[in-house]
Amino acid sequence: MKVLVVGAGAREHALVLSLSRDPDVTELHAAPGNPGMAALAPVHAVAADDPAAVTALARRFGVDLVVVGPEAPLLAGAADAVRAAGIACFGPSAAAARLEGSKAFAKEVMAAAEVPTGLAHICDTTAEAAVALDAFGPPYVVKADGSAAGKGVVVTADRDAALAHARQCGRVLVEEYLDGPEVSLFAVCDGVTTLPLAPAQDFKRVGDGDTGPNTGGMGAYTPLPWAPSDLAADVVARVVKPTVEEMRRRGTPFSGLLYAGLALTSRGLRVVEFNARFGDPETQVVLARLRSPLGELLYASATARLRDHPSLGWDPAAAVTVVVAAAGYPRAPRTGDEVDGLADAAAVEGVEVLHAGTRLDESGRLVSAGGRVLSVTATALDLAQARERAYAAVSCIRLDGSHHRRDIALQAMCGSLEAPGSSNAE
Repeated sequence: MKVLVVGAGAREHALVLSLSRDPDVTELHAAPGNPGMAALAPVHAVAADDPAAVTALARRFGVDLVVVGPEAPLLAGAADAVRAAGIACFGPSAAAARLEGSKAFAKEVMAAAEVPTGLAHICDTTAEAAVALDAFGPPYVVKADGSAAGKGVVVTADRDAALAHARQCGRVLVEEYLDGPEVSLFAVCDGVTTLPLAPAQDFKRVGDGDTGPNTGGMGAYTPLPWAPSDLAADVVARVVKPTVEEMRRRGTPFSGLLYAGLALTSRGLRVVEFNARFGDPETQVVLARLRSPLGELLYASATARLRDHPSLGWDPAAAVTVVVAAAGYPRAPRTGDEVDGLADAAAVEGVEVLHAGTRLDESGRLVSAGGRVLSVTATALDLAQARERAYAAVSCIRLDGSHHRRDIALQAMCGSLEAPGSSNAE
């Protein structure tokens, strides 16, 4: 099988790495790719959010499957264009990707499907947002309606800051605050059948102890020793299946990866948000544990054959990823700084160094090219050892002004995290 992966981040690097290990994948391409992906597959300078260019590249190489990683190409209609050319594509149509592209639309779908989620007011003006903030009270949760790569959300006790974010974003959702730990669950869908992957937890705030502004994600881990043992089955039954059924009822079947961001609150399971693609950095740790061939799984989704797909196999090991971010991230990331020490980092047992925001400059040096520069992922027998390996590898990396969180998976490792009211943790 010939596969083209569209995208250039650590998520796509993880996809390429996993696909490169699939014996059924005979040829692999990436567009536009990054320097890390270039070591595994040819990369092609194509704009990921140009559906015509992506389709032309897929035709050029006669690929059997296109895997669209980021949200921007999906919202631009890349999957629609590829399918119209008669090529199987893993990723939802632009119409179905509105589950991520519009939080107001996602709330509408959840209401119709009776999916548990937080209360929200949709606000088109600053005055409406002010009324909604006062209705809910602190802590205030304000979300940009459109896709914002994980950085369109403000959670704060400062009403002025919440109102300023609403003013900056235009149309927003002001939501009730959801307590309890958050969980990410991916489900592979083909419009009818759904197949869940292993739950993970990511860390959105930039600083230790969940301080500072939201980011695209500073790290993740799996499995979740504190979570209910039936969590995945519960989420599929109460969230994924009803949503997929509602999308099919609307004439916009969801085929691809449905990402459910969840809060396990004192009042039960609640959906925080939907994404229409693999999440970053959770993808890195989830795929590190997946033992079933990834190409076969994604192709089954793209060709509506998930019903016949065998059960997924998982490595019992733990996986932890730590994001190395550029100076100034997330507010004003600095780019162009040399990145060094990757060979030493990759030499740590069980570690893969995945590129996110990197490029080669005119002299061939590897330099930073984005806010999240690298995703250092480690696997080991348990979370403690996986953390030790990940942070040992991070310590090898040299990038001026870089920063990372030091508490990824720490509470889970120490046993100080639990789901509210849970007595059946794994």
